Amino acid sequence: MQESSVKKDLLEGSVWKGILLFALPVFLSNLFQQFYNAVDSLIVGQTLGTDALAAVSSSGNLIFLFVGFFNGTAMGAGVLISRYFGSKDYENMQKAIHTDIALGLIFSVVLTAAGVLLTPTILTWMNTDEAYFDLAVSYFRVYFSGVAAPVLYNIAVGILHAVGDSRHPLYYLIFSSFLNVALDLLFVCVLRLGVGSAALATVLSQTLSAVLCFIRLIRYDTPYRVNVRKIRFYRGMVGKILHYGLPSGVQNSVIGFANVIVQSNINTFGEIATAGYGVYIKLEGFAFLPITCFSVALSTFIGQNLGAGQHARAKRGARFGILCSISLAEVIGLILYFAAPFFMALFVNDEDPEKVRQVIEIGVKQAHTEAFFYFLLAFAHCVAGIFRGAGKPVVPMAIMLGVWCVLRVGYIELMMLLMNKGVIPTDIVAIYWAYPLTWAISSVIFLIYLLASDWVHGFDRKKGHIA
Repeated sequence: MQESSVKKDLLEGSVWKGILLFALPVFLSNLFQQFYNAVDSLIVGQTLGTDALAAVSSSGNLIFLFVGFFNGTAMGAGVLISRYFGSKDYENMQKAIHTDIALGLIFSVVLTAAGVLLTPTILTWMNTDEAYFDLAVSYFRVYFSGVAAPVLYNIAVGILHAVGDSRHPLYYLIFSSFLNVALDLLFVCVLRLGVGSAALATVLSQTLSAVLCFIRLIRYDTPYRVNVRKIRFYRGMVGKILHYGLPSGVQNSVIGFANVIVQSNINTFGEIATAGYGVYIKLEGFAFLPITCFSVALSTFIGQNLGAGQHARAKRGARFGILCSISLAEVIGLILYFAAPFFMALFVNDEDPEKVRQVIEIGVKQAHTEAFFYFLLAFAHCVAGIFRGAGKPVVPMAIMLGVWCVLRVGYIELMMLLMNKGVIPTDIVAIYWAYPLTWAISSVIFLIYLLASDWVHGFDRKKGHIA
């Protein structure tokens, strides 16, 4: 293994340059991923109508509930790998990488079975409208039949990000994004194969991304090279991966669960509300781009620099990452606030023009309720990324479990009860307020903990051991 092949951008030189050089490819990767997710809905909505759009729109939160746990675990494993990378403990890094992949293979089997078998039951629990229930079942079952692709892709990307390589995942995602759009057009518009074919296009493109990432990991002689014969569970390593990854996985799951509850209550407002909410979520995904890229960048940057004992550099990076993320998220929020009617109209097509107007109106209401507060969302995610990189993944899990799950669900259930009893007017905007309120509360708690805690000393750098 040649030392020259090891990336040092995050450990040496300019802090801001290192973070930006890492974050920019992550941003572009997420941009293309969000692009083809939005194209899915756009093509389905324009070609198959409002019922099909509602079926696809209901997919995001349920998929995140299932897949989010395993992706969060992969994210936590990436922090462990970045620690070993920063301390140049390549032997343990190899064990962590191959154990992580073995866990992903097991997770994929479990997730496929659970998704295919439980989809109808869960959609019933979510109050899914009968008008598009069968379409939603078709979409989900096709997606979960190939769910191993996104799980293994995220594990591979987590490994590459952990060692500072954010460029190659970008290249692979760009290629697969164009493939996804081409397959969408072929399956949905030309062959008219229905809403399930949109899920098939997504699965095939994600499979390509995963294959390309693993080719990169297997073929090139680097300290993080993957050897298929070494993929197994190494003694003590499963526990360490779960120590870092389980809190992140639980965090994703509780957020996903809370959002499924939100979706379930929105579904009670009817097909129009479901379609409008789903389109808005696709648009909101673009605000998540700077949030996600800086959260990932900060976890990797903090993990590597604390692994190398560079505490002051880790603190400088944390400040810079937070500032960039909240600034960019707020700019996108302002754009969405004023341009929401135009963007919403791109997704909606129906024989009934009144339906189109109502779907657009619902989405615009949500944009006008939430878009000004994206800076709070960015701050919370960035601080969570900092704590993950510092070896304190339980902190963001606990805060988001308490605020983004328990408090958010409690607020929504209270609003629904008051509306059903006629105490307050029946207005879906009351549900939308659950998001900015919980973003604000969690941000205050994160800020207090960030200022009060000595997060840079959250790990032990003894040789061969990471706490």
